[in-house]
Amino acid sequence: MLWEYIANGLVVGTLYVIVALGLSIIFGMIGVINFAHGAFYALGAYFAVQLQHALGFTGVLIISPLIVAILGMLIEVLFLRRLYSGDPLLGLLFTFGLAMVIEQLIRIIWGPSGYPFDIPKALFGAVPIGPFIYSKYRLFTLICTATIIVGLWWFLEKTRYGTIIRAGTRDPEMVRMLGIGLNSIFTLVFGLGIALAALAGVLSAPLAGVQPAMGNEIATAAFVVVTIGGLGSFWGAIVAGLLVGEIVTLSIRFWPPGAQASMYILMAIILLTRPHGLLGERWEKFE
Repeated sequence: MLWEYIANGLVVGTLYVIVALGLSIIFGMIGVINFAHGAFYALGAYFAVQLQHALGFTGVLIISPLIVAILGMLIEVLFLRRLYSGDPLLGLLFTFGLAMVIEQLIRIIWGPSGYPFDIPKALFGAVPIGPFIYSKYRLFTLICTATIIVGLWWFLEKTRYGTIIRAGTRDPEMVRMLGIGLNSIFTLVFGLGIALAALAGVLSAPLAGVQPAMGNEIATAAFVVVTIGGLGSFWGAIVAGLLVGEIVTLSIRFWPPGAQASMYILMAIILLTRPHGLLGERWEKFE
């Protein structure tokens, strides 16, 4: 049924949004294109597998992203921070190498085979929604991701740290002149972006399973979403993520061979008509 594909497209789209927002926040504040984003997404799912029997699904939904965020912040402090004053290409190369290292560590620690991740018993089954019956877990995922997006918007728009982050993305020198140290803010932002990727990994685990290369596909989709929406744009990532999710899912319904290609076709069209993305702006400090 078409309505079910549209609903599934919203679920896929909101997962894309969560991952892309983390990627966009890191780029917007730090100026680093984080190629390891998909690897942290996979780590979130693997830590959830490791801890699910001890903590339950609710526990791993909180603890797993927190563990991965702490790991990401340690990497930022110990390694990535040293590269900020150099060529921006160094950060890109470092995160590219980091992605490969993390994937291989996953294979060493958890093995090359994947793991199933059962849907929580409380969310097993389906509920009637209008003209069709829909999975409880997919509905939960949709509500959960929507709540996260609203919470992230509130944090960035209504809190002191959010104001500093938004100001730092536009004029970091002005923020420094006000006596605000950006090193700790950079670490917080990197950790927040990584936590969003890991959280999406936990949410997607019951839908797609857990395997070492699971981050590759989502990372590619996240880069496509950020490119379509506009680098560093909060609302651009949201609009583009939902749009890509719907286009990919509806392509599965009407044109299965072109499902994965559909997002790249959309990206090409957007870049030809709006080189900075749907809601992107010209960022002087990166040009």
